[in-house]
Amino acid sequence: MIEGGTTEEGNPMIGPWIDAIRRNHGVEHATVAVLFSRTGPQRVAGRASKDGFFILGAVDEGQLLSCAQEALERMQRGEAELAVSPHCGTNIAVTAALSTLATMNTFARHPERSLRERFGDAFTGSIFAIIASQPLGRLVQRFLTTRADVQAMEIVGVRTYFPGVRKVLTRGA
Repeated sequence: MIEGGTTEEGNPMIGPWIDAIRRNHGVEHATVAVLFSRTGPQRVAGRASKDGFFILGAVDEGQLLSCAQEALERMQRGEAELAVSPHCGTNIAVTAALSTLATMNTFARHPERSLRERFGDAFTGSIFAIIASQPLGRLVQRFLTTRADVQAMEIVGVRTYFPGVRKVLTRGA
């Protein structure tokens, strides 16, 4: 296993496709980080694909292109940390999974206890799961859902599908 969760062996048809999505996911995070640094936080969502990533929100097309280009250049200069975002849905998924496991574990381990007693334990377990999920979410992003090795990538352009729905097109992911 090498950095970024990729193995040398694996499905030659699916592997490159997934790696492209992961690279675009990393550049998507970096683009949003650059956007927020310029404009402050705003309501946006992103979705990576094989050939780029969608940004949903009130973002000007020219500004989005400029942010994406800066983000990619910064990652290519070594700012790999931009690929991991505190705003990523992966963090929410990790939190939900850990909290669910903590709750299920509490209820399964102590069936003899009252619901009230188990609820308190489940609540406490969920709090610990939420705390643990913050660093784990970043690790899951770093090793599974994003890649920062974007040296061969380039931004091709931005396409507007509908107001508030734009896609940053990439090549070489």
